[in-house]
Amino acid sequence: MHDRPNFVIFVPDQLRADAIGAFGNPHVHTPHIDALAARGTRFTNAYVQNPLCAPSRASLMTGLYPHTAGHRTQNHLVKPWEPNLLRTLKESGYHVTWAGMRGDLFAPGVTEASVHEHGFAEPPTVHPHAGKAPDQWPGGDLWARVFYRGRVPDDDRIDVDEATVRTAEKWLAQPPAGPWVLFVPIVAPHPPFEAPEPWFSMYDRAAMPDPVAPAKDPDSEPAYMTAVRERYGLDRVTPELWREIVATYYGMVSRMDAHLGRVLAHVDDETTVTLFFADHGEYLGDHGLIEKWPTSMHSCVTRDPLIIAGGGLPGGQQSATMVELVDILPTVLELAGITTPHRHFGRSLLPVLRDPDAEHRTYAFTEGGFTIDEEHQLERAVFPYDLRAQLGQENPVLVGKVHAVRDREWSYVWRRYEPAELYHRATDPDERHNLIGRPEHADTAQRMHEALFTWLVDTTDVIPADTDPRLPDVALPAPGGSFPVRAH
Repeated sequence: MHDRPNFVIFVPDQLRADAIGAFGNPHVHTPHIDALAARGTRFTNAYVQNPLCAPSRASLMTGLYPHTAGHRTQNHLVKPWEPNLLRTLKESGYHVTWAGMRGDLFAPGVTEASVHEHGFAEPPTVHPHAGKAPDQWPGGDLWARVFYRGRVPDDDRIDVDEATVRTAEKWLAQPPAGPWVLFVPIVAPHPPFEAPEPWFSMYDRAAMPDPVAPAKDPDSEPAYMTAVRERYGLDRVTPELWREIVATYYGMVSRMDAHLGRVLAHVDDETTVTLFFADHGEYLGDHGLIEKWPTSMHSCVTRDPLIIAGGGLPGGQQSATMVELVDILPTVLELAGITTPHRHFGRSLLPVLRDPDAEHRTYAFTEGGFTIDEEHQLERAVFPYDLRAQLGQENPVLVGKVHAVRDREWSYVWRRYEPAELYHRATDPDERHNLIGRPEHADTAQRMHEALFTWLVDTTDVIPADTDPRLPDVALPAPGGSFPVRAH
C-alpha cells in the first residue's frame, strides 16, 4: 500500500446494485466494473443514507447522517463551515480535481474551497432532462410519466457524461506530480431513460426480466406507493414497455461502464485507489413504481454497488458485512494517511479491505422524508418532477419522516405517520411481504426498533470542536455609564 496513493472517485447517479454483472446480474454487460471488482473488494451489503441525490451526497462527503446537520432536502447542501472529504484532502496536500459540473453537493463557495479545478475541458452541447411539457415528450404523457425517451440520435452531440469523461481523459494525460484526487460524478443512468447507439439496441427486449410485482395487499405498503401509481397513471404501463425501459436502462449502464473503462485506461492501478459507488438506486418498475421517492426504503433504491480497488489493496474479494456510505470518508482519509479533522459517524473500511470476512457493522441505516410542519420546505418542482412535488404538498404524510435499519437478514422500517414494516430479506429479498405484527417475529421487530432508537440518540448531533469561554468579555458600554462587573 502506497503511503500517499492517488484516488479516482467515480460516482454514477441512480445506479442499482443489481444492475451490474459483478453484483449478480446475468443480463447486463459491464466488463469494466466487473474487472474493477475482480481487482478489489465489492461490498454486497452497502447502503445509502438517503434515497435522494443531494442528501445522500452531502452525507457521504461529510460522514454525517442527513438528520445530524439538516441535510435532508435537495436544496440544503454542504455549507462553507462544514468539513467535507474533498476539502480535507485538498487542505492536506492533495491536488483535487472535479471533472464536469454535476451539482447538488456543495453550497456557494464550497467548491472553490474544496477543489483546485472544476468543470469541462470540452463543454457539452446538450443537457439532460430535455422536454418542457408532457405533450412535447416523445410518446406523450405515458412515456413522460415513466421518464422514457428512447433512442438518442447518433450524431456529434456531446452530452454531460461524454464531456465529463473527455475532461477526465485530458486531465489524466498530464496529471500533477501527486498526490492527487480525481472526482468524476456521472449523470447516467439517471432518467430520462435514453441512450444512443450502440447502447440503445444492445439488449433484447424480450429477454429482459419482468419487474418485481407490487405486494398483493396494498394496505401493507406505505401510502405513497399507491398514490404514485395512481397519479402517474402507471397502470397504463404494459409489460412490453417495462421491458423497454429496463433494456434502455441497461444500455445506459453499459455506456457508463464504457466511460469508466476510458477513465481507468489512463490510471496506474498500483499507485491509485479507485472508488466506485452510486448515490442511490432506481425502482425500474419494481413494485409498480418508477424512479425513486423521498421515503423509498426498498433495497432496489437504497442498496449500493460499492467497489474499492487498486493502490496495492487485495483483490478478488467480496464482503457481506453491513456498510454505510458514510464509511467512505474515513476509509479514504486513512488510506491517505490523514487524521480526520472533525467528528463524524463513518468507520474506516480498511480492516475489511485487508480481511473481507472481518465484521464492520451490525446494522446499516437509511432515512428520508419530512415532518408535517416542514411542508413549506418541501420540494417545488416543474415537469418532469411536478407530480412528485404536488403529491408531497397535497399530503405531506406521503413524504413523512422514515428511518430504516438493516442487518444481514432483516429490514425494519419506522414511519412517523404510518405503520412500521418488517421484511425478512433472506426469504423475501424484494421486500414485498410485510411481517410487522406477526407474533413469531415480535422479538426481531423489537430488537431492530431498539437498534434504531439507540442510533438516533447517538447521532442526533455533534458537539462543536471549538470550545467557548463561559464568561466572555463583552465590548459594549454599560447601562448608565457604569463599568461592567464580572460575576464570579
